[in-house]
Amino acid sequence: MTRKHLGRATLAALPFVLAFLVDLILFIALKDRLPTRLAAHFDVSGDVNGHVDRTTYVLVTAPVLPMLGALWVLMVVGGKFYGRAHRLLIAGGWAAAAFLQYVLGAALIVNLDVPEGGAAARFPLWHLAAALGAAVLAGALGLLLARLFPVPEDPYAGKDPADRARIALADGEVAGWARTTGAWWLPLGALLTAAAGAGAGIWGTWFVGAPLLALALLVLTFCRAHVTVDRRGLTVSGLLPWPRVQLPLERIETADSRPVDAVAEFGGYGYRVRPGRTGFIVRSGEAIVARQTGGREFAVTVGDSATGAALLNTLVDRNRAGR
Repeated sequence: MTRKHLGRATLAALPFVLAFLVDLILFIALKDRLPTRLAAHFDVSGDVNGHVDRTTYVLVTAPVLPMLGALWVLMVVGGKFYGRAHRLLIAGGWAAAAFLQYVLGAALIVNLDVPEGGAAARFPLWHLAAALGAAVLAGALGLLLARLFPVPEDPYAGKDPADRARIALADGEVAGWARTTGAWWLPLGALLTAAAGAGAGIWGTWFVGAPLLALALLVLTFCRAHVTVDRRGLTVSGLLPWPRVQLPLERIETADSRPVDAVAEFGGYGYRVRPGRTGFIVRSGEAIVARQTGGREFAVTVGDSATGAALLNTLVDRNRAGR
């Protein structure tokens, strides 16, 4: 790892390390004043409606900040985030770490000196407002610190749009391109998640089952990508016709075919939103990356992306020429 990458990695990891240490120190300092069963889930009014063993609580929450920090470092160092998007990514990490640390810390505070059973514990909603305030302040600090390091340069930023590949079409000739791609394990993961959600519901813990079922439906919807390039622009839909993403030709500046790392660049799979870019990501590999007129990128992983990107550039040129 080069020195500049080490600096970026350190800056990305620092908020999560600090948040983890603060949470760990807080737990050790307050351990003797905490009940053996902690109030761990609260309704919208702040009243407790779920408990968890203290040891289980630690085992479940302790890895959250380190794992999220590792993911953020991977995105900062290995992801293709350039310019302002790179600084916003670092700021987002600082904001996320501060928000989580405050919520985890507040969950311990509200359990202080509570009798066994935790019935008297409450989590007032103002804690969430305070957590958001901490996230804003930490995000601003992260943004300032990010300015201390040079940002990665976009290798495509200075490239002449005329250098992009194109497909030769005669005047009046009509062309279209379509491909479908996916990953076999995404539908399997959706089914397993749905089974876990249904099982949790059967056991009466719908506050766990309902989010799992919603997550399963979301994963199933975005487990395959159907990509079309034609006179309407770039259209991407999932397993169902809706929801879909459509970029008309007039909103596209250029298109490229290049490899995309799902985790490093987008933090996972499905429809992803990141600083300076969005994506429909069903696997790592080749993708059509369309740069929009405002500078934002949209990426979709799909086979034969070079043909799709080349045709998209041709159709964009036609649209600009009014043919």
